[in-house]
Amino acid sequence: MRVTSIAPAQKFSLEIADIASDKSLSHRCAIFALLSKGACEVKNYLLAEDTLDSLNIAKSLGLQVEQKDIGHFVFTPPSAIVEPSDVLNCGNAGTAMRLYTGLLAGVEGYFVLSGDKYLNARPMKRIIAPLSAIGAQIYARAQNTLAPLSIVGRRLEGFCYESLISSAQVKSAMILAGLSANAPCHFSEPLLSRDHTERMLGAMGVKFDTKTAQDGKVMIDFNPLAKGQRLESFNFEVPSDPSSAFYFALAACVMDCEVVLKNVLLNPTRIQAFEVLREMGAQITYRKNQSSLEDVGDIEVRAASLRAVRVSEHISWLIDEIPALSIAFALAQGKSEVRNAKELRVKESDRISCVVQGLRAMGIECEEFEDGFSVQGGSLKPARINSFGDHRIAMSFAIACLVCGGEIEDSACIDVSFPNFLELLGRIARVDSHSI
Repeated sequence: MRVTSIAPAQKFSLEIADIASDKSLSHRCAIFALLSKGACEVKNYLLAEDTLDSLNIAKSLGLQVEQKDIGHFVFTPPSAIVEPSDVLNCGNAGTAMRLYTGLLAGVEGYFVLSGDKYLNARPMKRIIAPLSAIGAQIYARAQNTLAPLSIVGRRLEGFCYESLISSAQVKSAMILAGLSANAPCHFSEPLLSRDHTERMLGAMGVKFDTKTAQDGKVMIDFNPLAKGQRLESFNFEVPSDPSSAFYFALAACVMDCEVVLKNVLLNPTRIQAFEVLREMGAQITYRKNQSSLEDVGDIEVRAASLRAVRVSEHISWLIDEIPALSIAFALAQGKSEVRNAKELRVKESDRISCVVQGLRAMGIECEEFEDGFSVQGGSLKPARINSFGDHRIAMSFAIACLVCGGEIEDSACIDVSFPNFLELLGRIARVDSHSI
């Protein structure tokens, strides 16, 4: 196991241009290229464990991959998805498992998706149940709730599905399945979840009719692809990941410093955590410098005295950043609270429990709820924090250690999404890793 020690940091002022590429978009580039009619060119693809697992699965399904440079690929699709001869390994990537399940449910053949011990303990009923309802044949452990997943792909039925949760992974799985259906499809969710799938597939030629009701409910109608129909190819440069960039926005706030984060994805569903920091008092400025498939630009963050905040809305836009926000809560004036976030319990770890344990170890008063937690602002003290194999927990508490010093257990999990995180952190403080 790798343990990383982080020394207290000094004041800093940084411009960071090498934040990790966006993980969500990289996954989708590899997966959606399988549906294209010709070669797709992708620059700045994220070379992290999760996204490389997605790419390796695509190769097992017939995608030809030519590497032009670091992170620069040409993806050439097969004439039809190939039935693999082995298990498709998703590693720790929940996005890969859920999106591939939706895609392969409508492809003739037999497919098995598995992952590491953490992914195989995460709930899959949320995609198995709706996919099974439209004719998918999916078999899984624990009464069809846990991976490995065995999929017998076949033509699916058109559907009208109302999701009770706002989840980009559930929505994406159903959309991908619907492309293989035999009739028009309708999907709805309580509030808009991250919309990268609709944006990318829309640019490739899928026609989505999307409406938003007064109560925020989002309804999406679309038609399946005709038999043998292929989507338009794409040429895309993946911007920097706002979820990864957020750790260094947090670092600026807790260290009373400033940072400029370059070429970051500015999709509104991805920058809500920066808006929470702004509500807490930080000065946040967005400077858009390009717009095509997605808006991209620079984010300038200047620290100010942080005040407590209550977070209970747009949770699906914040699900990856709430552990990092908890560190800001720990140093803010007053008591902060997160609610309506029960989804945190079924991520790479039980993030509610892990956040509370970590903050208490660092001397912060917390209260745990079924759907969130509260944090009384105070002073951090050095501690050794268990990451529980969750990259978001590891990176969040690594930023906390900038204030007072400390150690992160099982820090190797960081590599699933942000391989150069510790290198960038080393520009701010002394960072040492060793195996035990």
